[in-house]
Amino acid sequence: MDVLTNKNYLLYCAKYYDNPNCTGMDEFYEDLKRIKYIKKLISRYVKTGDLKERLILNHLIILNNVFGPEPLVRIIFLKMRSQLSYIKPFLVLLNILPDVVYNVGSDKPIMTDSIVMDNNIIEVLRKI
Repeated sequence: MDVLTNKNYLLYCAKYYDNPNCTGMDEFYEDLKRIKYIKKLISRYVKTGDLKERLILNHLIILNNVFGPEPLVRIIFLKMRSQLSYIKPFLVLLNILPDVVYNVGSDKPIMTDSIVMDNNIIEVLRKI
């Protein structure tokens, strides 16, 4: 498995993208924008405390449906490296977080149990 980097990000996403309803590149790029939306929602939560948990979950479910769990987790770990403690509870809830994420940004594997989760997000997600 190749190392996923910002250089090969688009090629990696295109390789694993599986949306039978997709009629063109515009839909592919719209789905990729969901990652940016999630980042913005997490950033807003960090700044204001306002968590849009259902919106984040909806974006993650759609991304999981079009990329699959392993590619999605690798993409998130590449693009949201500084926000992993906030996104991890969502990945745990969706049961798509592996114990180890390989080849993201470097050859060094990432042990997911070492990522501390945000307690407030855990409490909010437990109510769902």
